[in-house]
Amino acid sequence: MDGMAVARAVCALVFLVAAACPVLGYVPQGPGPARRSAGGRRTHGAARTYIVLVEPPPAARLQHADDEAAHWLWHESFLPDSGGGRRRRVRHSYTSVLSGFAARLTDGELAAVSRKPGFVRAFPERRVQLMTTRTPAFLGLEPGRGAWNATGYGEGAIIGFLDTGIDEKHPSFRDEGMPPPPARWKGACQAPVQCTNKLIGAASFVGDNTTADDVGHGTHTTGTAAGRFVEGASAFGLGAGGGTAAGMAPGAHLAVYKVCDAQGCFESDLLAGMDAAVKDGVDVLSVSLGGVSTPLDKDPIAIGAFAAASKGVLVVCAGGNSGPLPSTLSNEAPWILTVAAGSVDRSFRATVRLGDGETFQGESLTQDKHFSSMVYPLYYSQGMNYCDFFDANITGMMVVCDTETPVPPMSSIEAVREAGGVGVVFVNEPDFGYTIVLEKYYNLPMSQVTAVDGTKIMGYAMKGSSKTNHTATIMFNSTVVGVKPAPIVAAFSSRGPSVASPGVMKPDIMAPGLNILAAWPSLVPIEGPESYSFNIISGTSMATPHVTGVVALVKKAHPDWSAAAVKSAIMTTSSAVDNDGNRIMDEEHQTASSYAVGAGHVVPARAVDPGLVYDIGVRDYAGYICKLLGEAALRAIAGASANLTCAEVEPVGAAQLNYPAIVVPLRAEPFTVNRTVTNVGPARSSYTAKVDAPKGLAVKVEPAELEFTEVKERKTFTVTVSAAAGASDRASDEQKIVEGSLSWVSQDHVVRSPIVADSGITLMS
Repeated sequence: MDGMAVARAVCALVFLVAAACPVLGYVPQGPGPARRSAGGRRTHGAARTYIVLVEPPPAARLQHADDEAAHWLWHESFLPDSGGGRRRRVRHSYTSVLSGFAARLTDGELAAVSRKPGFVRAFPERRVQLMTTRTPAFLGLEPGRGAWNATGYGEGAIIGFLDTGIDEKHPSFRDEGMPPPPARWKGACQAPVQCTNKLIGAASFVGDNTTADDVGHGTHTTGTAAGRFVEGASAFGLGAGGGTAAGMAPGAHLAVYKVCDAQGCFESDLLAGMDAAVKDGVDVLSVSLGGVSTPLDKDPIAIGAFAAASKGVLVVCAGGNSGPLPSTLSNEAPWILTVAAGSVDRSFRATVRLGDGETFQGESLTQDKHFSSMVYPLYYSQGMNYCDFFDANITGMMVVCDTETPVPPMSSIEAVREAGGVGVVFVNEPDFGYTIVLEKYYNLPMSQVTAVDGTKIMGYAMKGSSKTNHTATIMFNSTVVGVKPAPIVAAFSSRGPSVASPGVMKPDIMAPGLNILAAWPSLVPIEGPESYSFNIISGTSMATPHVTGVVALVKKAHPDWSAAAVKSAIMTTSSAVDNDGNRIMDEEHQTASSYAVGAGHVVPARAVDPGLVYDIGVRDYAGYICKLLGEAALRAIAGASANLTCAEVEPVGAAQLNYPAIVVPLRAEPFTVNRTVTNVGPARSSYTAKVDAPKGLAVKVEPAELEFTEVKERKTFTVTVSAAAGASDRASDEQKIVEGSLSWVSQDHVVRSPIVADSGITLMS
């Protein structure tokens, strides 16, 4: 993800791009293995790192169930004897989220390992990419009221983070007034970090062997989810409307597992962090990482998240930053809460005013208040002007630059400055529509404008036979809040439909992820000589911790709820409308598909009191895996410890999974799905079905009313969907989708589920 200056030094920090990054250094974990230097490569010669899934050790080998030394020795027993170095070859030993280990193996050694009794599967690890202040208020979180008041700001909940570490001395993580962690907590802090009542766990699984954040990404996501109240917070003099920053669950405890550094992230380290987090006792796990779509039984994040969910730990993951193209999602397993990114109602306004008086609302993090009183000649070279070089004298001129990247390249800014330009108007790439991704630049005053506005500015600059009288200036208006419409889907946010989980609606939920202000390590440079303790960056990485914090609030309110119930609460209470009361729009200001926004935009206050939930158990997920991928995949994902085979569970098609969203084929023949809701509201509750469906889509719900007399009482209903003749033809030629929703409405609750009828999928009941 390349949304800031650090991203130019760290491959793909804000935008999910397959850049060639140096590989991550490594420190083995567990008894006895030797360390590798931080600069060492994962693969050389014929060897590479594999994640190896194996059966749990025989009971005779264990003194007790969590005998880690026995697990380590069991895992070592799979490795072929290579003299005295065998024990050093186990990189990580996994015992919580899966049974297995990571090791460097040649093809021949892997073949030998695969012949050992107890071997299940092996796959080479991949490198995965790293995928705020105003946002609590935008999401309806207010001190002393609503969800914060009902949950004590998340006090007692424990959030785990798999990221780049943390700046533990940042004021967002002070512990004044916080209670000690719950007695069930088993984690600790790796020296030299001292645990506090806020930061209760810190461990490194990468080559630098320190939990310090030398990238900034981890500190930013951690502060977003659970930062304490910090007054006077701003980045570059911009940001916090009321001057106070806070995370979503400021009272929650933090446990940080460093699985990435400036050289990248690798799946074996990520799994080691996930394994430790679940073992330590986190309530929710935040993973702002991801890669390209991968079958669920070959995706370590999906495999680890399955075990975590079975133990009540919901894993919240970034959906990826490869939008706006369809089917570009990461982290698609139905037991993962997959997060899309949207805007907030805040703009760092930099208005471009032309000589003819017309104005255009751009944005910038470089706000030079003295610049706005000056008017400058406007320069634009006819045709595409990327500002790489200039064949004209631009001294003292305002320069208009096109860009082919989501953020302006530093090389263009340098070229303008060196050629004597005094300011830059950067025109957004067309695919990004109304999404403007900001970075901090020091060299020149600038404004970033949409492609639509940029076309008008370029037209003005080229008007007439003489271009010398065209002028412009930039008026910097600092931070503007209450911007409408908001939220809109960020252009970079990856879209469904899911490839790995066809027929399951993904992403699940949208949260703020565009130009988010949150904590930053002061020793990590942003751009220029100054240091800052807050920064503004973008991505689904930033959206994910917003949802993670909300999960912590829900878990505090309902500690006995399953991971699926918490996920359902967040999805069914989300909002489908923006702050203008209209359907949420995408980056082109067109109505956003559920494949872009998920169930809707997260609403914390409603999530803690959803009324009804759609729960899903391990056996249901197992039936889904069997139907989709078969017995071998179930063994790989669920592990032998689950004691499940496909013969023992009922196969569950994607449409019949008790998901809080409904996806069916778009066809004239009726298609019926079953759903079951659990009452988590008042014991005596009555709900009536309300269907919102466009013309040409028939939706029938039976029964149309649900009566509950007890808490935790379950009721089953059916939803039958059919399209009128020609309805699919009236849909888009590119993607024939018709959408509606089903809401169960009571006196106090609205439990809404999207309905997506998609001609591009074929589902079996």
